[in-house]
Amino acid sequence: MTWKIFKKDKNAVKTKKGPVREWADAILFAVIAATLIRTLFIEAYVIPSGSMEGSLLIGDYLFVSKVNYGARMPITPIGIPFTAHTIPYTDTKSYVDVQLPYYRLPGFSDIKKGDIVVFNLPTEADSPLYRPVDRRENIIKRCQGTAGDTLSLVNALVYVNGKPRPPVSEGKMAYVIKTDGSGINPNLVNELHIDDFGAVDNATFTGNATLESIKQLKTYSNIKSITPNIAIKGFVDDRSGPVYPLSHPDYKIGEMPRYNWNVDNFGPVIIPKKGWTVKLDSLTFPIYGRAIAVYEHNTVKVNGKDIFINGKKADTYTFKMNYYWMMGDNRHNSTDSRYWGFLPEDHVVGKALFTWMSIDSTASFANKIRWSRLFRGIK
Repeated sequence: MTWKIFKKDKNAVKTKKGPVREWADAILFAVIAATLIRTLFIEAYVIPSGSMEGSLLIGDYLFVSKVNYGARMPITPIGIPFTAHTIPYTDTKSYVDVQLPYYRLPGFSDIKKGDIVVFNLPTEADSPLYRPVDRRENIIKRCQGTAGDTLSLVNALVYVNGKPRPPVSEGKMAYVIKTDGSGINPNLVNELHIDDFGAVDNATFTGNATLESIKQLKTYSNIKSITPNIAIKGFVDDRSGPVYPLSHPDYKIGEMPRYNWNVDNFGPVIIPKKGWTVKLDSLTFPIYGRAIAVYEHNTVKVNGKDIFINGKKADTYTFKMNYYWMMGDNRHNSTDSRYWGFLPEDHVVGKALFTWMSIDSTASFANKIRWSRLFRGIK
């Protein structure tokens, strides 16, 4: 057999890429690189609501680390890049509903109490959206309890394993403000960043404020008293409505037990931990049934007082994932774990690192940028 060796002709003319091909290659490379960075390392996020004020403000732009807790691999990998769940300005899905099993790369640390975490909104698992985990809206809250903790709220103070959690210094609470009848200057309300400010009568007002703002307000001579506007223990608060699990009565054994919990007095509840076995009865099932059925993908049916999981009668259940308890720092203006229950670990997106930009949409053009918040660490 004769082998012919072909040598590259040094004088051959190379075919030059046209401008369209060069642009296409550059765009493809940029999309792939950006997707890998957003998936594995870091992603930008903007604060859309006031649930974390005053720790984080509406219009704060954050960088969120994927590596701290370990990057979550895409669950719905086929879709239009840089879209969440729908094609912009349409109601059309931006992804193909082909789902892979949940998997997370190793991270630097576990979620700790006090961490500010970005995660997917658990309630979008429900009707009418039924979105996959990684296609649910991103929201941000502070972790108050981790897997295995026993958590309760007593007069708006969080207790974990019987010990009080320190209040967030920059967080907000609801207050009742009594004056001598002369009212409160609206400019002062804006200066002290008092939210949801309203009048009960000519001398009484309500609003959400930080401890520092309340201290300053107390120095004015027309202020007679300021007291926290806390829901009474044992009663459902009309301001907030029913809290979990009454807010999500997915499964019932007879009638739902009267837990008599509200937004400021809640629990105690044990936060599920991977491998923990809970006894299922009429008191515990309404609390843990949602996690068992919705988040851990079991078929659950109730027949009288009997509970069936995947067709088998069950009086216990062993959890497959870790869960967390998330709450907003603006305590009385936050829809969080008090309303939708435990956060599953597969919903966790990443840890908030720092604000790189902050824009006040309500300010004048010259004052739009909050310069003091640029490149500010998050704590």
